[in-house]
Amino acid sequence: MGRHFSRIIPVALSILAFGAVPRAQQLPSGGAAVSMDDFVDRLMKSEAALMDRLGSYHPVVEIYLQNLAPDRQVGSVPVRDDYFLGQFDGSEGPAAAPLNPPRGWFRPAGLMNRPFGFDYVPSGFAATTVPDLQVFDRERYDFKFVRREFLDEVRCVVLEVWPKNADETGFKGRIWVEDRGFTIVRFNGISREADSALSRFFRRKLSFHLDSWRVNVQPDVWLPGYVYLEETDFEDRRPRPAQIPKLRGQMRLWGYELTDATAPSAFASIEIGGNVRDSSEPARQIAPVLSQRSWEVQAENNVLERLTKAGLLAPPGPVDGVLETVLNNLQVTNEVSFDPPLRARVLLTTPLESFHVGRTIVLSRGLIDVLPDEASLAMVLAHELSHVVLGHLLIDTKFAFADRLMIPDSEVLPTLRLNHTVEEEAEADGKTVALLARSPYQDKLGGAGLFLQAVVAHARPLQNLIQPHVGNYVVDGEHALSALVDKAPALAPEKVDQIAALPLGARLTLDPWSNRLDLIRTPAVPLSWAREKLPLAITPMTPYLKYVDAPSPAATR
Repeated sequence: MGRHFSRIIPVALSILAFGAVPRAQQLPSGGAAVSMDDFVDRLMKSEAALMDRLGSYHPVVEIYLQNLAPDRQVGSVPVRDDYFLGQFDGSEGPAAAPLNPPRGWFRPAGLMNRPFGFDYVPSGFAATTVPDLQVFDRERYDFKFVRREFLDEVRCVVLEVWPKNADETGFKGRIWVEDRGFTIVRFNGISREADSALSRFFRRKLSFHLDSWRVNVQPDVWLPGYVYLEETDFEDRRPRPAQIPKLRGQMRLWGYELTDATAPSAFASIEIGGNVRDSSEPARQIAPVLSQRSWEVQAENNVLERLTKAGLLAPPGPVDGVLETVLNNLQVTNEVSFDPPLRARVLLTTPLESFHVGRTIVLSRGLIDVLPDEASLAMVLAHELSHVVLGHLLIDTKFAFADRLMIPDSEVLPTLRLNHTVEEEAEADGKTVALLARSPYQDKLGGAGLFLQAVVAHARPLQNLIQPHVGNYVVDGEHALSALVDKAPALAPEKVDQIAALPLGARLTLDPWSNRLDLIRTPAVPLSWAREKLPLAITPMTPYLKYVDAPSPAATR
């Protein structure tokens, strides 16, 4: 029956029928019945508490948008994209400050609007984490009961909501309210706020339709995790269709635990022991080579620690193990090894990139999401391995000094530029082909060549997806691993059975509280039409909802 389904509620719990619910009628909640007015009052109180709580956190917020144009063969194709990476601030209402220079039609604060076209407003997107900045009020809104529904493990009451005054700004759509704490866990519709428009078109404010989700991060604490945005037409705003294609977007928030201002410090108290007996051996001077390696490792650890503290690098987890397995396959078959050994980590952002920090190879979440197969993953890892094998600079040892990265989060990405020269990239491309030729993946590289073709084909319309933050481009155009491309079949977007790249979000799931990544373990779904392939595209996402104090299934949906 699908992932979200209604269940038959025992008569003892519910006497409601579908349709309008009179104020005197009662709503079921956790086995107890409450009136509609009481139910709405409780959810308003819960929503007000959430807005107050948001001021205690400053999670990372990432916004990625794609404009699409109709295509007869594959349904639609991207014509441009826009990207914003920042830090959420809910202390005075939802807002977002950039962690990196905004890209595309996102404009830095304080600059004049463009004379023509769009200006995207990051704080307007941040406002989509709540349905109404003024909080729901029964004097402003009408509420209508729709049904009881389970969102995965969370039992909800579904209500339709709309402003009493048709001309008033506010939210119009449906809300899902979990019946333990009366918290809104999902809202779907459109929110028109006078002070929080998502964009301005010819200095006119626009709003998009949205599907906003929250996740249970601690007992009784639900926080925004994901917002999907889409607009198929702008007829009520009367722009020219040729100027504004169909739009899809996503906003992700993560890193709440890192920025929890209410959490006690791990070093709130330090216990000092006395009468400690020194039983260590006499000091020994290490060899200069080992000393140099130790110095490089110190710089590497400082960079990784700072990226993790800023919420940009996932903590070590199971996904790293998958990457390191493929990396070890490449090293063993090519008879190379390193001391200290190579490791792998994941950058949490969407743009496609890979780089290495010392002996740690880093791939972005977005890149892992869209790789079509293991051989393509091996190709990306082999490229970074090639830089190490060739002796290219592993790490700038200036980061071994502690003060270098004692900087605000907003300066971390501009400070870290871990890319190679054009000459080194060309040399690494050649070495990548040689490493793959002696690997277990040597006969499975057709998908890797197709992936490279797909990235090159989308390089112009999806500039912000393919532009890296820290490292080099996955494909730079001039050195596109032509030997792999030549062995692959020609790119054929109209063929259902040819998968050159997956949609964004296809492989990894992200815990907004802890930044933990895990693999999505649902089986692949057979495609019926070419328009379902969606290479490198934004698609709606439905997070798996559960209570943190309740057992959850092993599989992540």
